[in-house]
Amino acid sequence: MALSKSEVWGLVHAERQRLLSDLDALPAARWETPSLCPNWTVHDVLAHLIDTAKMGRLAFVWSMVRAGGNFDRANEQGVRRCKRGDPEQTLADFRRASGLRRTPPANLATRLVEAIVHGEDIRRPLAIVGDYPTAAVHEALAYQLRTPDSFGGGRERAAGRRLVDSDTGKSWGDGLEVRGKAVDLLLAASGRKIAPELLDGPGASLTDRRFG
Repeated sequence: MALSKSEVWGLVHAERQRLLSDLDALPAARWETPSLCPNWTVHDVLAHLIDTAKMGRLAFVWSMVRAGGNFDRANEQGVRRCKRGDPEQTLADFRRASGLRRTPPANLATRLVEAIVHGEDIRRPLAIVGDYPTAAVHEALAYQLRTPDSFGGGRERAAGRRLVDSDTGKSWGDGLEVRGKAVDLLLAASGRKIAPELLDGPGASLTDRRFG
């Protein structure tokens, strides 16, 4: 991992604070806005971020046991645990959890993926512009490209493509080129539906719908 442990946590904590600021005055009706994360509202995604912020290694193991080993079911159960009836209470819970340094038994880069991808899951449908450090987005994208789709990554989804950050020229993978801003590449690799014009190149225009 290019970033140190302390650098990753510094970036994660700063992003949590930015998200808190963005949501602090959100009107009540907008909490039910559908997020980029399929079948989840903005409120659901924030509840998930609380769940993952609180989740250490042992808690993760127990969550998977309760979910019968099903990763998606474990996430759904976590949302139900952490989602309050009043979104303001959920936001207050997120504020209390924002400084935690817990992580499941996985690469620490997962904390960056959570912060950035779920940050965009919330912000884009609300027309809030996110701003993420380039190093953090690159670290998160590199991790997603190593991680199987079945575990929330994008290894198979991005197979046969060369992803190029249009701002820096940095690239990942081999094959048909897909060019775009790093955060858009990260979202696409993570299975999010984004505006087609945000990505360019022959790899983004394929009709098999694996990417882009």
